[in-house]
Amino acid sequence: MCGICGIIETDGRPIHESELQRMVQTIAHRGPDGQGIKIAGPVGLGHCRLSILDLSHDGDQPMSTEDGFFSITYNGEIYNFKELRTELQRLGHIFRSRTDTEVILRAYAQWGHACVARFNGMFAFAIADYKRRQLFLARDRYGIKPLYYTFCGSTFLFASEHKAFLTHPHFSAKLDAPGLVEYFTFQNIISQKTLLQGVTIFPPGSHAYLPLQGCQHLNIARYWDYNFQEDPAITDVTSCCEELDRLFQQAIKRQLVSDVEIGSYLSGGMDSGSITALAAQNFPYIKTFTCGFDLNSASGLELSYDERESAEFMSYLYKTEHYEMVLKAGDMERVLPHVVWHIEEPRVGQSYPNYCIANLAAKFVKVVMAGTGGDELFGGYPWRYYHTTGAKNFDDYIDKYYGFWQRLLPDAELRQLFSPLAQETRHVRTRDLFSSILHDKAAPQSIEAYINMSLYFEAKTFLHGLLIVEDKLSMAHGLETRVPFLDNDLVDFAMRLPVRMKLHNLENMLRIDENDAAKQKTYFSKTRDGKYLLRETMRRYIPQSMADAQKQGFSAPDASWFKGDSISYVQKLLLSNNARLYEYLDANVVRRNIQYHLDGKKNKRLLIWSLLSFENWLKSYLP
Repeated sequence: MCGICGIIETDGRPIHESELQRMVQTIAHRGPDGQGIKIAGPVGLGHCRLSILDLSHDGDQPMSTEDGFFSITYNGEIYNFKELRTELQRLGHIFRSRTDTEVILRAYAQWGHACVARFNGMFAFAIADYKRRQLFLARDRYGIKPLYYTFCGSTFLFASEHKAFLTHPHFSAKLDAPGLVEYFTFQNIISQKTLLQGVTIFPPGSHAYLPLQGCQHLNIARYWDYNFQEDPAITDVTSCCEELDRLFQQAIKRQLVSDVEIGSYLSGGMDSGSITALAAQNFPYIKTFTCGFDLNSASGLELSYDERESAEFMSYLYKTEHYEMVLKAGDMERVLPHVVWHIEEPRVGQSYPNYCIANLAAKFVKVVMAGTGGDELFGGYPWRYYHTTGAKNFDDYIDKYYGFWQRLLPDAELRQLFSPLAQETRHVRTRDLFSSILHDKAAPQSIEAYINMSLYFEAKTFLHGLLIVEDKLSMAHGLETRVPFLDNDLVDFAMRLPVRMKLHNLENMLRIDENDAAKQKTYFSKTRDGKYLLRETMRRYIPQSMADAQKQGFSAPDASWFKGDSISYVQKLLLSNNARLYEYLDANVVRRNIQYHLDGKKNKRLLIWSLLSFENWLKSYLP
C-alpha cells in the first residue's frame, strides 16, 4: 500500500511545501486514495495512500502521535499488527485507529529501533523523531517494499521511487556509469546502486538514523540477514512436510487480512496454484488472474510458454472467478516506455508481462497474492546451483558462479561494449562486487554448503530484483502484491532445511546456459529435481500432475518475436544511428550481437531486452 517521500534540510532551512507536493504527485499512482504532507520546520514528510486497512480518515498519513513527538510516513503491511497492538495496549498505549500504521508508530515510541525485529510483513517507512531530533528509516527483511535516498548538498531526499527526486530543484539527473556496467554484467544491479548518480537503494533488513541537523551521512545498521544453514536435528521428511504445511497455511491466513477484496495470480504452476487453493478455502470464488501469450509466431520450445490451459483447470478445481489476457508482440512494444518509467532502473529478466497482468488485476481488486520467493527458498533453480558444486575452493566457486551470472556478455566483450565510458568505469571490478556479497561467509566444505551459499547469493540479489519488479509494476496501477512465501516463520524454517530436502538428485548434475529458452525443460526432463519438500507438501492442495510438473518461468516467446513480429521495432530502436544508447555503448558490439540473434546464430534475447530497456530509460530519465 502507498508511496512515501520526504525532505530533510539538514542546515535547518524550512521546507518549501511546493517541493514536497511535487514529489508526492510524482508517485501518486502508488496511492490513488489520498495524499498528505506534514511539514515541521526543516522536516517534510509526504504520503499517497492506497487504502487497505481501516478505510476511514483515521488511517490517513503522515500520522502523528497525540503528543507531537513522532510522525510517520509508511508503505507496506504488518501482518502481525493485531498481536503487537494487544501487547502495546497492555503497556498503556491508546489507539485511535485500526491501522498497522499506528502500531508501527507506537512500537517505535515504545521500543525504538528494536521495533523492526518484531514486524512480520513488508514495509518501508520513515519516522520523524522530533523528541530526539532525528529521522528513523527502515525497510523489511527481504526488500519487498522499495526505498531510495540521496543527498543533494545539505538536502536529504527519500522516496518509494526515485523518480520523485527528479522534481526537486537541487537534484540533477546523471547516468551512473558503474551502475550501468553492473546491470549489463548481471542483468541486475546487485549492489545498492541505481542508474542515477548519487541515488542509493536503502538495503533490505536494515534501519538507519539521520540527525535532523548538520549530518550529511546516513548511519545504516543491518538488523536481519539470510542464513541458509542446515539444522542437523531436521532429518524426517514426513514431519518436515507437516511443519511446512502448518507454516504455509499460517502465512496465507496472515496475509488475507484486509478491509478490501483480495485476488490471486494463477500461473498454472505449483506456487501460485497452492496459494490460490488455500486462499479459496477462506474466500469462496476468489478472483484469479492469468497472462498468456500469442504463439502464432513462436517456435520450438517457446510453444509451451502459454499456461492458460493449466490455469483454467486450476480455476475450475478451486471455483475461482477467473480472468485472463493474451499478450502479443505488439503489446510489448506498446507498453515498454511505461514499464521503463515505472521500474526506474532495468532489473532481472522481462518485466512487461508483470505490468500487463497487474493492470488486469487492478481492474477488479486492490490486493493480489503472488508466488514470489518459493523458488529462491526451496531450490527452484537447480541448474544454476550445480554450476559451482565441483569448485576446488572459494575462489574457484566465485569464478564459476560469477561466470554463470554474466547473463548478457562475457567480461572481454563487456570491456569493449563500455569503451565510450572507459574513463568513468576503469575502476569497476564486477567480479569483486560479486564476491563482496559473500565476503563474510565461511568457505564451503561440502556440496550442500556450496548450494546453500548459492541460495544466499540469489536471495540477496536475484530475489531482491524480482521483488522490486513486482512492487513497482503492480503499484503502477495502484495494486498491492503480497508474497506469502516470504512470511518470517516460513522463511526461517526454509533456511534450516537440509539441501537434500530441496534438491533430491544432487548426484545428477547438469550445467545449462541461462540464455537457453528451454533450460527448465532440459534440466527437469533429465533430473526431475528442485523444490522436493515443497512438491511433496503441496500435493495435498494441487493435482499430482502439477506438483510433479517442471518449472515454467513467466516468459514471453521473445526469442522468436525479436527476429519475427518485433524485428522492425528492434531495428528501429536499436540499429538507428540516432539511438541514444550509442552515447554510452560501443555500436559495433551492440549491432554485432543483435545481428547474431536476427540471423539465428546465437540466442541474444536477454541482451536485446536489456538494450531496448536502456534505450527507453535514456529517453525517460535523461531526455
